Amino acid sequence: MDFGLTDEQRSIVEVTRAFVERELYPHEEEVERTGVLRPELAAQIRARALAAGIYAANMPEEVGGAGLDTVTWVLYEKELGKASYALHYTGVVRPSNILLAGTEAQRERYLYPCVRGEKIDCLAMTEPGAGSDMRAMRTRATRDGSANGGGWRIRGTKHFISHADEADFVILVAVTGSDEAGRPAMSTFLVDLDTPGVTVHDGYRNVSHRGYTNSVLDFDDAHVTDEALLGEEGKGLELAGTWLGSTRLQVAATCLGRAERALDLSVRHAASREQFGQPIGRFQGVGFKLADMASELRAAELMTLHAAWKYDQGTATDADIAMAKLKATEMLAMVADEAIQIHGGMGLMDELPLERIWRDARIERIWDGTSEIQRHIISRSLLRPLGG
Repeated sequence: MDFGLTDEQRSIVEVTRAFVERELYPHEEEVERTGVLRPELAAQIRARALAAGIYAANMPEEVGGAGLDTVTWVLYEKELGKASYALHYTGVVRPSNILLAGTEAQRERYLYPCVRGEKIDCLAMTEPGAGSDMRAMRTRATRDGSANGGGWRIRGTKHFISHADEADFVILVAVTGSDEAGRPAMSTFLVDLDTPGVTVHDGYRNVSHRGYTNSVLDFDDAHVTDEALLGEEGKGLELAGTWLGSTRLQVAATCLGRAERALDLSVRHAASREQFGQPIGRFQGVGFKLADMASELRAAELMTLHAAWKYDQGTATDADIAMAKLKATEMLAMVADEAIQIHGGMGLMDELPLERIWRDARIERIWDGTSEIQRHIISRSLLRPLGG
């Protein structure tokens, strides 16, 4: 197996890294202090990301994206992940790959404008009573039998919906019936957020990822046409699964980036900070921490890149992706904590990005599938072939 990067991959990494250092790092302090990403700043970053050719880079070339293979995309996401999440995710937007399942009319209305930076999507699955257990979903879409030309009526509430306050439309997963086993069957809809009956409320204050907002969405008898249905009726969970696979790799990749930044700061500090007449890195209590941090980071990176490579080959399993997400998120928690320990009291001061990286690391083991869900996926893959 060739572990070397191609010239194209090196170029993409260098361009993205330079963009992050030039366009994102200078604004981190403001976002952390205010807890807000100003709309004019987000628009500025989007414009410059479009000009740099790194906007919507997760999309294939035929729809206007960069057409990156998964390994290259992971390397790109790792560089973006070094910066504040609000700045890189809200500014350098990557539309949901679920939109690729749309009809040509849906692509014209939603996908292509997202790729061009004219619209922003958000995705709504989680509910107050349905997090990891998506079968407990209560938001329901029922066929409209009134004189409104058919379509669907949607009722229910979604929460923890990322950047919905900035989005133009929502990719909504709702119950539309029952499957053969009598379990709730879900479908996916494209719903404009200015649709009558749709209300976006402020969400919750979050210790992680300041400036990256979450919202509560209420659907009070909101009517959408038949053309709003994305993909097949009753296949919403399967469609959502295509998004979860790629987004879990994205989570793993951004965790790698933040861990790399924390490790680099720690190595520099250990080499320059002197106590008892010598650099603190010479003490095993510090040097061995650095060795463990570097080893865990390398292991998580190789696991993530291997899962991405298998994704490109069409052989990646849910367990492959779950292992990458599990390892990278738990690795980041350890690296961030040890980085603060190495820096001592200064590690917790906001003059350094370490306290932010430490806070931000906590959510990674929860969203896009908790660590427990990832372990369930992995253990199920081991036991099922044996009937367990």
